[in-house]
Amino acid sequence: MPIIFGLGNIGEEYELTRHNIGFELLDVLADVLSFKFTAGNGPFLVAEGVFKTRKVILVKPTTYMNRSGTAVKKCLSIYKHSLENCLVCYDDLNLPPGKIRFRSNGSAGGHNGIEDIIFRTGSKNFPRLRFGIGNDFPRGRQADYVLSKFSKDELPDIEISKKNAVDGILCFIREGITNTMNSYNKK
Repeated sequence: MPIIFGLGNIGEEYELTRHNIGFELLDVLADVLSFKFTAGNGPFLVAEGVFKTRKVILVKPTTYMNRSGTAVKKCLSIYKHSLENCLVCYDDLNLPPGKIRFRSNGSAGGHNGIEDIIFRTGSKNFPRLRFGIGNDFPRGRQADYVLSKFSKDELPDIEISKKNAVDGILCFIREGITNTMNSYNKK
């Protein structure tokens, strides 16, 4: 049973911002799978259902990005699940806008949400989907940048990348991280 986490910040002011791409990916995935989000039994929203005979759980933490580990750890405890069999989807400043990269494990790479997951769970060994948001901001303005929306020029490519990312997540559910990396990191 895969659990797919999408990272973001709750609240209208954060909707459609670069930092909320994890939430957006799960919203698209939930639409594709006809799942509906409801309040979870912890600090997160959850959508559950079946895809290709496998139970799938989608989770959006409601703890704000920098405290994502609290929600992830609670969810894993409730579902009695290991982090190594999950997929965490999040924004990445180190990739160009719309570039997607699946990884089987690794460091936080400067991402506070991933850093908190690593800190709270004690593990760097979990699959992840990094979605590029670019890094075109002046020194000292990173927070403003990640909380900004994609430009009108970027949006068409971002929409295509979101569809590719969701296809990759479905591949992860069916085939695991190794096959997903082999198929989607080349695109």
